[in-house]
Amino acid sequence: MKKLVALFLSLVMLMSVMSFAAAEEDMTLNVMLPDFYSDSDFISLENGNQVLQKIYEATGVKLNITWVPDSGYGERTTLTLADPNNMPEVMVMQGVRDAIMISSARAGAFWDLTDYVADAENYPNLAAGAQSVYDNIAVDGHVYGIYRARAYARAGIYYRNDYAAQVGYENPPANVEEFKDMCLKLAALDPNLYVFNMCKYVAGTIGIMTVMNGAPFQYGVNDEGKIYPAFEDPAFQEGLDFMRELYAAGGIDPNFMTIESGNWNDAERSEPLKALMRLDCLDNGYRYQEWLEANKGADPEKPIVTLLTALPDKNGNIQIWPQNIGASGEIVVTKAVSAEKLPKVMKFLDWCNSAEGQTLLNCGVEGVTYWIHSNGYRYTYPEGEADNSSTYDTTTHTIQHSLNQLGMNVNGDLTPPAASTGLRAVYNQNLLDNAQYVIANPCFTYDSETNNLMGASLAQDVEDAQVQYIAGKIDLAGLQAIYEDWHAQGGDEILAEYQAIYDAENK
Repeated sequence: MKKLVALFLSLVMLMSVMSFAAAEEDMTLNVMLPDFYSDSDFISLENGNQVLQKIYEATGVKLNITWVPDSGYGERTTLTLADPNNMPEVMVMQGVRDAIMISSARAGAFWDLTDYVADAENYPNLAAGAQSVYDNIAVDGHVYGIYRARAYARAGIYYRNDYAAQVGYENPPANVEEFKDMCLKLAALDPNLYVFNMCKYVAGTIGIMTVMNGAPFQYGVNDEGKIYPAFEDPAFQEGLDFMRELYAAGGIDPNFMTIESGNWNDAERSEPLKALMRLDCLDNGYRYQEWLEANKGADPEKPIVTLLTALPDKNGNIQIWPQNIGASGEIVVTKAVSAEKLPKVMKFLDWCNSAEGQTLLNCGVEGVTYWIHSNGYRYTYPEGEADNSSTYDTTTHTIQHSLNQLGMNVNGDLTPPAASTGLRAVYNQNLLDNAQYVIANPCFTYDSETNNLMGASLAQDVEDAQVQYIAGKIDLAGLQAIYEDWHAQGGDEILAEYQAIYDAENK
């Protein structure tokens, strides 16, 4: 099996080199990417980065990467796009319909890629992407980026069932109310253990908690056909109230807003253990179980991590927060690229979606950042050795770093298969079973000029106030005052603009 996988990859890589590198002259490409490992130094191509060297050998492209810490990437994006003289050629836009994406596309900051992603003859990998997702990210009917594909029903809860059993939950909670009860009991279990593992990225935690509680996602439509912000839904407030209660009970680290997203794993992988549960992408749950098996001797036949999804709320309804729209941001090509260079850049982005490109960006170099064992599966450590993260993470973070942020995978995952543990199989089945429960923002594709101008800043003000409310820094009246400000400072205009589109579509 190992020989077959190695032969397949060798043939794929050889074909890629013949079809790309041999036909193109060397090209330097300036790229800006979010960095989840800003505490690790990244090795450049000139200093011997083996992943960048392999990319160069395959494509003739020398990647010159500007890394920006993920926590500040949004702010840096705004500053970057305001300065056309210092624009990267290729960059990640994290919000496909954020105001900065829409306004920049309309202002001509990015190349229109509509014809390229439809050109199956010259760009077969890009053209293999889902048209529905390309439609979701389009601005005024034009595609300005290559979406970074993500599984739709990824969001949920994972928790340590060995600790839950200690408070009477040998089996998973059957509904949202039992889930809340379990959390509060866990909060009383040990004063040195937090329940929710949270970091400064709070949108996912708040979103998962409020949506499963029965709230809409971002906006709702009432029985009279009127659009309203999700935060004004009673179920949303109930979700916030529970988080406030859990925080007061000692179930949330009071310093969570100082924890970078790149360090989110620390609380659940520390010694001693610091947190028992996470509301996040469930693929992190099976990775956590695999880490426990490799580093703590956990039994793979009896997972101590439980994936919790599709919980009925108090009315018996099931809703899942949409972690994405089939995409998590997009890769755009800015006008810093000349018209002559654009086809070459698009050839490179097409290659990034090939089996070779995906493997180098997402896995790295075989024998350095991943290994194929005799069973044919991919691992992050050599066969015959234990997974020692402290050893291999150092190498991975310095040469692989966050290169997967350049990955798109619009034509599916073509990387060497990783071993499928029992919990990973559960996750894969969840993706199929739970897609029916994922709810959508009814205004997602609506174009509101006011939202384009100030929607992001208004949303940030609301999120900041919700964090303060959860932490007990402001009371309900203080929270509602921020909501009133949202209406007064542009929210009402956003609602009116959305309403006009909704009414026109539903005559």
